[in-house]
Amino acid sequence: MSSHGLAAAKRLRKELQNLEKSKHEVDDVFLRPTNPEESILMWTALLKGPPDTAYEGGVFQLNIRCGSDYPLVPPNIKFMTKIFHPNIHFKTGDVCLDILKKEWSPAWGLQAACRAVLALLSDPDADSPLNCDAGNMVRSNDMLAYRSTARMYTVENAMFLEWPKEG
Repeated sequence: MSSHGLAAAKRLRKELQNLEKSKHEVDDVFLRPTNPEESILMWTALLKGPPDTAYEGGVFQLNIRCGSDYPLVPPNIKFMTKIFHPNIHFKTGDVCLDILKKEWSPAWGLQAACRAVLALLSDPDADSPLNCDAGNMVRSNDMLAYRSTARMYTVENAMFLEWPKEG
């Protein structure tokens, strides 16, 4: 493993320790390494759909891949749960969010990145859509069509994942 890779692994182990300490404080983001024995660079997150949105009641799974140059370079975050949102690619699950690209700061961690994705669910940015259909609905202010379509996909795809129990 390169010196960058060692630094990334050390940073991610520190983030995991901090998550363990604060796990009782966070109730809308669940974040853990996918298989810590195999690689600390791959993580899984669960996000609770924000209240008063079309995503409310849903649990959305994200895969997070950190490169060996993390935290100098942002993590790659993809939705594994199908979701209808202007800033999330419908087929690939890629997320268009400035802090996951050019606005990333090494001071942020995976939890901050997940919180930013969660905030995006409440406040879509129609000016940089990865899902043009959703973006066009929001841009033309057809919020009824957007919310009902997003809700349909939430009910069909995000209502069966269980939130992890404390323990």
